[in-house]
Amino acid sequence: MIRIRRTAASAAALATGAVLVGVFGFAAPAAAHVTVNPREATQGGYGRVAFRVPTESDTASTTKVEVNFPEDAAVASVSTMPVPGWTVQVERRTVDPPLEVHGSQVTEAVAKITWTATGDAAIKPGEFQEFPVSMGPLPEVDRMVFKTLQTYSDDNVVRWIEEPPVGGGEEPDSPAPVLTLTAATDDESPAASASPATGAGTDQAAVGDDDDGDPVLLGLAVAGLIAGLAGLLLGGLAFIRTRRPAAGPPSTT
Repeated sequence: MIRIRRTAASAAALATGAVLVGVFGFAAPAAAHVTVNPREATQGGYGRVAFRVPTESDTASTTKVEVNFPEDAAVASVSTMPVPGWTVQVERRTVDPPLEVHGSQVTEAVAKITWTATGDAAIKPGEFQEFPVSMGPLPEVDRMVFKTLQTYSDDNVVRWIEEPPVGGGEEPDSPAPVLTLTAATDDESPAASASPATGAGTDQAAVGDDDDGDPVLLGLAVAGLIAGLAGLLLGGLAFIRTRRPAAGPPSTT
């Protein structure tokens, strides 16, 4: 009887783990695309964000990342943070009419940023890398869509260029990173935001602090915690049952 109970407890534990892995693990690959974090910033100021790039391939590493800035939402200035083992190149384009920045007319805007890995710095399978930038002044639009190309060591190029629907809806197969822009409130004057030389504005979160952009990681963590607690509970019940003294034969007195 004790052996049967042990077998049942083990089977229940395995079934619980399998269900949790199946539910949460199946959703993981769908969210492993390039994102911008945090996902919100304020119009008119300078935003400090990071482009988060995971490697989805099981056999190849990410060697180059090209982030294209939207033509309908021009940004005059960008500063990049050094990423060890990666070179960076900023391309600019002419804009007409010019942009007005701090009372001056600027005739060029950021067109594209390209990061290229050197040596063994490529993003290996199962890993991700963040590429931080400070940019602005941010345009007075609802969102910025950064169409991105991700190049792998086997020369495969993944094009994250599909614009997600406005206001929600089903996400496309290869969504581009989107930065949502909100209007500055009375307490958030764009003039109070810092310039690229001094860092992010007071209305911006620190780079990489927005874990809300990765709900899958949170789900996996919760799944692991639940599976661990379930295993401990079932194991404890099985141990208690094995420690119970067996009932002796009925008394003859």
